[in-house]
Amino acid sequence: MPQLAAWAPRILSVLRIIAALLFMEHGLMKLFAFPGAQPGVPDPLPAILLAAAWIEVVGGGLIALGLFTRAAAFLCSGQMAVAYFMAHGSKGFWPGLNGGDAAILFCFVFLYLVFAGPGPWSLDAVARKRT
Repeated sequence: MPQLAAWAPRILSVLRIIAALLFMEHGLMKLFAFPGAQPGVPDPLPAILLAAAWIEVVGGGLIALGLFTRAAAFLCSGQMAVAYFMAHGSKGFWPGLNGGDAAILFCFVFLYLVFAGPGPWSLDAVARKRT
């Protein structure tokens, strides 16, 4: 359907924005208990979770804005791969049972953005037009 294909770049931007905002929420929950405390996260945060939270907030913010998207998405994708194997994979094989399905989904959505780019609704696209 050519009508749908014409919207693909814009929908890529929508996917990027929504995924990044959801990702940021996890970091905000760890750091500031906003919009609520993240269940199962110790207080105070261990150093590795503190680093993960800042990657989620800053990386998610950059991806949401579409600024340095490929680099930020690469970092966030890697963080989610590490998070899956450290926090979820050891609890069993099946992601639906070990709680790691969101980590896997974030990992691959961000990996896709590394290759696809941010889409037209992004600060990266604005900067590209100016040069």
